[in-house]
Amino acid sequence: MKAKVDKNKCIGCGACTSIASNVFEFDDDGLAKAVQEEVKEEDKESVKEAEESCPTGAVQVEE
Repeated sequence: MKAKVDKNKCIGCGACTSIASNVFEFDDDGLAKAVQEEVKEEDKESVKEAEESCPTGAVQVEE
């Protein structure tokens, strides 16, 4: 599973960083970015929750 953030959709609300802090963090522009290239098994559930919780659909998960 891979996670990524579409910078054109991200508004920096922090939903993903608070739900899946092992996978997402803020970059220098205040927008979220994925810090794990391949999502670890123990983080998969929180990454899916972050994807569902993103108000703009910026978080994208590929299985």
